[in-house]
Amino acid sequence: MRRRDFINLITGSATAWPLAARAQQPAMPVIGYLTSRSQAEIADSIAAFRQGLREAGYIDGENVKVETRFAENDYARAPGLAADLVRRQVSVIVADGFPAAVSAKAATTTIPIVFFLEPTRSRQGWSPA
Repeated sequence: MRRRDFINLITGSATAWPLAARAQQPAMPVIGYLTSRSQAEIADSIAAFRQGLREAGYIDGENVKVETRFAENDYARAPGLAADLVRRQVSVIVADGFPAAVSAKAATTTIPIVFFLEPTRSRQGWSPA
């Protein structure tokens, strides 16, 4: 290999390296949304949640991903759905309601959990097992 070829090879590599490094974007954060209710029941709440994220600069599919899990009013499914979000390694779990919050808390000690309760539905028909 001639000296000129060697210098061209090194300079070309040095120029391409920052481009390759820039192309390796960090993984998109994932928000896990867990509820014991059905998707149809809370369609408006989910839409409002996504709108709030947009207003804060987080757009689903662009700079954040939202994974939703619905127990479909079968409270026994909530722990399994929470465990699924933990396996998915979400960045945060948003728990909609008491059963979802308790299930999320039991599933992880490392993932932050944000929960909210509606006063009229907070514990209706649910008791911890």
